[in-house]
Amino acid sequence: MTDVAFACDAMLGALARWLRLAGFDTAYDTGLDEAALGALARREGRWLLTCDRRLASAAGPRVVLLERVDLGAQVAELRRRLPLTVDPTRFFSRCSRCNGVLRAVDRRDVAGRVPPYVATHAAAFKVCTGCGRIYWPGTHAVRIARTLESLFGPETSP
Repeated sequence: MTDVAFACDAMLGALARWLRLAGFDTAYDTGLDEAALGALARREGRWLLTCDRRLASAAGPRVVLLERVDLGAQVAELRRRLPLTVDPTRFFSRCSRCNGVLRAVDRRDVAGRVPPYVATHAAAFKVCTGCGRIYWPGTHAVRIARTLESLFGPETSP
């Protein structure tokens, strides 16, 4: 399953963020009630991820009821339950805030929208096609990449 899409309930915000960073299309909206979230998942063919037994029983067949609370344990449980194909080349391809697709842009396109030092020294830039947020490989990118590798890397495959 490479192009699998998810919808996370309100209790799974951290999981939604890390799934997005790993390149998975992941809907997450705390403003949606349970019925609307279930309808969104069905309408868009998404797997609904939840920790809520009542929501899981009412949402339909494409539901994963997660028993774990810890992020690492949730990802491991999800990978045991669904045959996910995790492609490291897709890491950092989605906006961690809105789920929009990130596209590469030239530094001239973002020069007035990032700090001057970043505009001069960052190696590359991406812009979210959804919310317009700008991303660049800052010092935190190495830490995030290590976390993604530990959560989704081949050595953690089920």
